[in-house]
Amino acid sequence: MAALEIVRIPVLSDNYVWLVHDPASEATMVVDPAVADPVLAAAATRGWTITDIWNTHWHPDHTGGNAAIKEATGCTITGPAAEYERIPTLDVRVTGGDRVRLGGHVAEVWDVPAHTAGHIAYHFADDAAIFVGDTMFAMGCGRLFEGTAEQMFANMQKLRTLDDATRVYCAHEYTLSNARFAISVDPGNEALAARLAAVEAARAAGEATVPTSIGAERATNPFFRAPDAAELARIRALKDMA
Repeated sequence: MAALEIVRIPVLSDNYVWLVHDPASEATMVVDPAVADPVLAAAATRGWTITDIWNTHWHPDHTGGNAAIKEATGCTITGPAAEYERIPTLDVRVTGGDRVRLGGHVAEVWDVPAHTAGHIAYHFADDAAIFVGDTMFAMGCGRLFEGTAEQMFANMQKLRTLDDATRVYCAHEYTLSNARFAISVDPGNEALAARLAAVEAARAAGEATVPTSIGAERATNPFFRAPDAAELARIRALKDMA
C-alpha cells in the first residue's frame, strides 16, 4: 500500500493544517482547516481534489474553513459526535473506537477530552501517525478549557502506549515556548536541553518543528512524562501563568 503523503500548511499566526493524500485512491483529506483559501491552493498546486475534512474539535481555528472548502469541493466532513452542535458543517459524527477511512488507509478514532469536552484524535496505526489536534504539542499539552487534569493524564497514558516512531501531528507551532517552559520544570534533562537548542536554531532559520514523535515526547515533554494527574495539573497551572 502506498504511503500517505502529508503536507503541512501554516495558517493564521501559528496554526498548522494537515493535507493528507492517498496516492492509490487519490482521496485527499484535510485535518482541522482553520481557513479555506491556503488549503484549497495547496491541494490545487499538487493536482489533488479534497474529498474529506476531519475535525478534532470545535474551536473556530480548527473548523473555520469547513464551509468554504465543502462549498468548493463537495467534500464530506467528519468530526466528534459530542460536539456536533458546535460544528454545524458536520456530515459524519464519530466517537472513540470508530474507524474512518482515507482510501486504503484506516484510522481509529480516539476520545481525548480535556482541551474540549468532545475532543478526538485520529490514529493511523499502519502508517505510524496520529493527528492529535490540541491535545498534545511538541513538549506541551492543550489547555484544560473544558476538562480536567485527570482526563489529560489519561490521554497522555494512552499516547504513551504508541511506538516511539509514531509521528504526532499537532495543530500549532508552540514548540519554542513549550521547550523554554519545559526546561524550567525539568532543568536536569539533557535530552531536553539538546532539543531546546535544536528548536531555537530551527525557529531562527524559519523552520517548522512539527510533526514530533512519541519517542521525542517521551524524552522531553513534562506533561507526557508526568507520573500522575496531580503533577500534570501542577505543571499545567505553572504553564498557564507563564
